Amino acid sequence: MSQQQRDRADRAGEAPPELPEYAERVLDVADRIPPGRVMTYGDVAEWLGEGGPRQVGRVMALYGGAAPWWRVVRSDGVLLAGHELRALERYRDEATPLREAGRSAEGHLPRLDMRRARWDGSEGADIADGSGGAAGGLGGGAAHT
Repeated sequence: MSQQQRDRADRAGEAPPELPEYAERVLDVADRIPPGRVMTYGDVAEWLGEGGPRQVGRVMALYGGAAPWWRVVRSDGVLLAGHELRALERYRDEATPLREAGRSAEGHLPRLDMRRARWDGSEGADIADGSGGAAGGLGGGAAHT
């Protein structure tokens, strides 16, 4: 079990669960995303070189409660359904770039400004093997969702 896993469990006030290796890797990436920045589910999968957006989303749904879950997001910047207000509070606390919703938008909730908030993992990141992730960051334009 990694130190980050133990730290997450301590923050949540619970005994550290035994996580599948892939889940541990996903949560380690989530822990490394700086405040005020986000990665999409697809970005995390691409960074790891394994799985896809759905697998990352499943890990976050099952195990992400003690991780900074609000930093792993949909590629369109829409806030996580059912957690919009909690996420919005975190984004505002961390000064995460947002795009205000138009009056016609359902619920008038802002979206993440993905162009400004998206993190490619290259700013001093080093996943467990020390390689800096997939080629030191996301390849190309980080087109995954």
